[in-house]
Amino acid sequence: MIVSSTTDFREAAKRRLPRFLFDYIDGGAYAERTLGRNVSDLADISLRQRVLKDVSQADLSTTLFGVKQALPVALAPVGLTGMYARRGECQAARAAAAKGVPFCLSTVSVCDLTEVSAASSAPIWFQLYVLRDRGFMRDLLTRAAEAGASTLVFTVDMPVPGARYRDAHSGMSGPNAAVRRLIQAAGKPGWAWDVGVRGRPHTLGNVAPVLGENSGLEDFMGWLGANFDPSITWRDLDWIREFWKGPLIIKGVLDPEDAKAAADIGADGVVVSNHGGRQLDGVLSSARALPAIAEAVGDRLTVLADSGVRSGLDVVRMLALGAKGVLLGRAFVYALAARGGPGVTQLLDLIEKEMRVAMALTGVNSIAEINRSILAETAR
Repeated sequence: MIVSSTTDFREAAKRRLPRFLFDYIDGGAYAERTLGRNVSDLADISLRQRVLKDVSQADLSTTLFGVKQALPVALAPVGLTGMYARRGECQAARAAAAKGVPFCLSTVSVCDLTEVSAASSAPIWFQLYVLRDRGFMRDLLTRAAEAGASTLVFTVDMPVPGARYRDAHSGMSGPNAAVRRLIQAAGKPGWAWDVGVRGRPHTLGNVAPVLGENSGLEDFMGWLGANFDPSITWRDLDWIREFWKGPLIIKGVLDPEDAKAAADIGADGVVVSNHGGRQLDGVLSSARALPAIAEAVGDRLTVLADSGVRSGLDVVRMLALGAKGVLLGRAFVYALAARGGPGVTQLLDLIEKEMRVAMALTGVNSIAEINRSILAETAR
């Protein structure tokens, strides 16, 4: 199979994965309008093409939270990544480290903090949800620090689970879900052997202490629904800022007032994100929300963005709209599902190549030069 874009990885992932897993990563909330707008709004951002500029010395490196990295991207936290390839979080973390970019481990990963940290030659970021059990959250933060995690990504846009209709239809949830998943897995023998059999255990490593070592997807879905905390407020984040000594990023911000509140509590960064369209359908795409947030708090903290990014060109667009770095979610999971760790490496190489082309044709040589000046008038 020839891979020349993220679309190719997506198609390969769709062929390889059981439906319940493909739909889980591919789908969004409700009618999936925001999911679609994340992609289309970003694709509609027009750039100024410039010519006869000396673009022979392009440098794609940047510094985020005091650490220099090769590209202005990171692999976003994605739950159940270890179900898309054998010990998938470890494979993705190794690929990210080799490329010189951060990997962010989800709270609900298959491989736990210790395993992923041991697999990666570079510090990882760790993502934490808002949970009712504050003692468990503190325990997770302690384990993250002990495992060498450098940065905490605190996700705040899931006080309740989103309405994801595809999951009920696919077998991720709903009636007879376990039987339906088993039948689907039997129809994908390559995945079933490599991941389903050789990739065990499939417990959620970070939450195994509360779920039990033999927990399954039903336990995961039930625990998640029961433990999200809709009562949390900005004041409740004070103890996290006091407890966690490294950089703190608030993920899931779409409104400038919320971005200001994040700066007020001492956060080091925010991720402009609608959870990839998986929470509240009908909200702004990240591309539409980003400029106002960057203008409001860009001088107080580091603004990152995700949702809808499918190429290196999209990364450049997000940077031009005001982000200092971009998180890749679906894009890297498609590649991981298609080809494992080598697929993630190939994707990151592709992102770099596409960024170099976009930078050359907009007349810039460094990440710092990518700003609103490279946008066409209609996009400003």
